[in-house]
Amino acid sequence: MKILFNDGRVDECPKEMEQEVLRHSSAHIMAQAVKRLYPQAHFAFGPATETGFRYDIDLGDVALSEDDLPAIEAEMKKIVKENHQFKAYSLPRQEAVKLMKDRGEEYKAEHIGDLPEDAVITFYEQGDYIDMCTGPHITYTKALKAFKLVGVSGAYWRNNKNNKMLTRISGVAFFSKEELAEYEKQVEEAKERDHRKIGKQMKLFMTDDLIGKGLPMFLPKGYTIWQQLEDYIKEKERALGYMHVMTPCVGTVGLYETSGHWEHYRENMFPVMELEEERFVLRPMNCPHHMMIYANDLHSYRDLPIRIGEIAHDFRYEPSGSLKGIERGRHFCQNDAHLFVTPEQIKDEVSQVADLIFDVYRDFNITDYRCVLSLRDPEDKVKYYQDDEMWEKAENALREVLKELKIDFTEEIGEAAFYGPKLDVNVKPAIGAEYTLSTCQLDFCLPAKFKLKYIDRDGQEKTPVVIHRAILGSLDRFMAYLIEETKGVFPLWLAPVQVMVLPVSEKSMDYAEEVYNKLKDEGIRAELDDRNEKIGYKIRSARQEDKVPYMIIIGEKESTERNISVRDRATDKTEACQLEDFVSRLHKDIREHRI
Repeated sequence: MKILFNDGRVDECPKEMEQEVLRHSSAHIMAQAVKRLYPQAHFAFGPATETGFRYDIDLGDVALSEDDLPAIEAEMKKIVKENHQFKAYSLPRQEAVKLMKDRGEEYKAEHIGDLPEDAVITFYEQGDYIDMCTGPHITYTKALKAFKLVGVSGAYWRNNKNNKMLTRISGVAFFSKEELAEYEKQVEEAKERDHRKIGKQMKLFMTDDLIGKGLPMFLPKGYTIWQQLEDYIKEKERALGYMHVMTPCVGTVGLYETSGHWEHYRENMFPVMELEEERFVLRPMNCPHHMMIYANDLHSYRDLPIRIGEIAHDFRYEPSGSLKGIERGRHFCQNDAHLFVTPEQIKDEVSQVADLIFDVYRDFNITDYRCVLSLRDPEDKVKYYQDDEMWEKAENALREVLKELKIDFTEEIGEAAFYGPKLDVNVKPAIGAEYTLSTCQLDFCLPAKFKLKYIDRDGQEKTPVVIHRAILGSLDRFMAYLIEETKGVFPLWLAPVQVMVLPVSEKSMDYAEEVYNKLKDEGIRAELDDRNEKIGYKIRSARQEDKVPYMIIIGEKESTERNISVRDRATDKTEACQLEDFVSRLHKDIREHRI
């Protein structure tokens, strides 16, 4: 594919650049289409993205919706068919500013002010559309063979909530219609796996704007899964010497001023509540509370490590556009813990945390993940606590531990917590981009801020090191991950309904109730479908809607012979057996957390 560089050269596109060039050019063609349909439109930024392209646009008083996208797509197809040539040229700074202002592009003119004085300001033109851009781009619009607009959302100019909210139009672009068709197939698969859709169908959780955006509520079946996950991880933690606590969901502003979160994290916190001359905030994380628990007592080196764990309710003021069911909300529950250790214990404790993470991943058959050592950006003087010596010490310590443990990892600058580096374990879900599920963070900062101490073997006061770690991350996000991975087909031990008892007719109802009651007495999560429906309908409902692992079918034969017919969701086969044998098998599978 030939491309046009901003100095006017036309040359073959390096293979590794092809996708980005096509996507970036698609953003320009989309902007041209929008300008034709909405002459009042002014444009901010329009980059290629990891999955496609987007443009942030000021449309004045026009509120765009997804219903408007087909018309923009149609206009883009016209522009492609018209086969406009892309042309590149540069202008001196003052002429560039004048050109943009004359065309009403105030955002572009403002952006010129961000560029170095000696910057070459270049433009690309196709037909009646001109855009300030560094390129490169395709040479003719007809090179765009396959594209689709996929969404409309809001975005602040310069990503600053104090600026105007713009309209963000997003799309995807491909080299062939076959690639687009494959993408659309994946989109349909994503819709089928979307935890919000499955959660509604299975009655796991709900949201309502009257309660508040990003504040999901777990319904009985969803809370059953949530409780099973809580019991599962707490049992593993107790076996490793963790002590669980419960702390309040609020704290004073002073608490977060001490920790540094008020300085570095305030924009993600809910507003201050003033009461009796005290200022409180909903907590966004739990470490300050756990620091105070440690500080509540005197400690010797013999007491360490101290492992404090909590399934803790946290609140973060996430932008409404980023909210997504229980995967990302403004309220969530962290599987949080803080380990107070001596410097000599860092390696063993990080090793134990890593072992726990990978042990859990084996239990859930999580295999598609990668480990990342997240480091600070030393040039960022706002996001991170400023102490070069502390950062160098912490980053080197964690890096060396990971190497000694032979954990494969990559390093990413700018992804650390404000107080220290961390090991992030990022999973690649069945749909969507990867995200962090588990984390292990090394912290020399907060223990010093809270003046935490222990008496060392030489009788001197020393400051402990803190390891922050979350294995399931938040139970909410972990549950969303499981829903989308399994399409709601949970393993027996997690399934909200483990067995559905299905009487064939009224004649077998008495024995069906007897079986149902015995299952309940054995602690099996069972339901009885006593609706006046045909057995085929009941089986389909249990299998497809409730996604129940086992169905017990009770007809006249089973009632007479005092046995049961069990239909297995996994094999779709039915076998006759004794209820006692079936219950024993269930208990074994549940106890072993079989996937």
